[in-house]
Amino acid sequence: MDAGSSGHDAEGGPVSGQMVRHGTGVNSNRAFPTNNYPANLDPFVLFERFYIDSDTGFPMHPHRGFEIVSYMLDGGMKHEDSLGVSHTACEGDTMRITTGSGIRHSEFPADGAACNGLQLWVNLPREKKDVDADYADASASELPTNEYDGATVTTVIGEGSPIELHTPMEYLDVRVTDEWTWNVPTGWSGFLYGISGSGTVDGESFSEGDVLPVIDGGAVGVQTASELRAVAVSGQPHDEPIRQRGPFVL
Repeated sequence: MDAGSSGHDAEGGPVSGQMVRHGTGVNSNRAFPTNNYPANLDPFVLFERFYIDSDTGFPMHPHRGFEIVSYMLDGGMKHEDSLGVSHTACEGDTMRITTGSGIRHSEFPADGAACNGLQLWVNLPREKKDVDADYADASASELPTNEYDGATVTTVIGEGSPIELHTPMEYLDVRVTDEWTWNVPTGWSGFLYGISGSGTVDGESFSEGDVLPVIDGGAVGVQTASELRAVAVSGQPHDEPIRQRGPFVL
């Protein structure tokens, strides 16, 4: 499609993510909710890129009422939880936690080296808020990667991925070298988030740390003169209020 025309329903164009410092000393670039985009994107509660230094991390803490997807970009992160799971995810690996009725977990850099990655919180529908807590992970080699003219796409969640959630959704890691069209199903919400490089989305400048919210499906044209890496995340809204209270989504 013509990257200068918009086939999606979004509240304006791209906005910049906001730096957030967590109480444990971890820094993140948050896509939403922020001062620039002070809303959730049903079914998504929040999304951010985290940077865990060698001497920081998240000690054991509780969660309930949603699902967590962590996707590693660089380095390793060790996860331990109250289910007895102990697992280290490295570059290209992903972990999914269903917090459900309640779980406790910790996240620290592996082997004393800094790491960074992406974390997404996905709301659970009202009737599933109290499901049993659960955990799953997948290595980079288990996630399908496809080559297209102008882009390479890895499916973190979606067709061919072993990771599933209680919410119908898709999570793509996309390396655009020319142009690529992101097609979001009608009625779904989602966002495009820049990891590295620069380019345009529907003709507007887009680079690392930028986010384009999409609220009712459609097509988004992505172009670059060099390389732009981004994640494209979309899902079916629950059409229920998202009530976040710190580590809980009620």
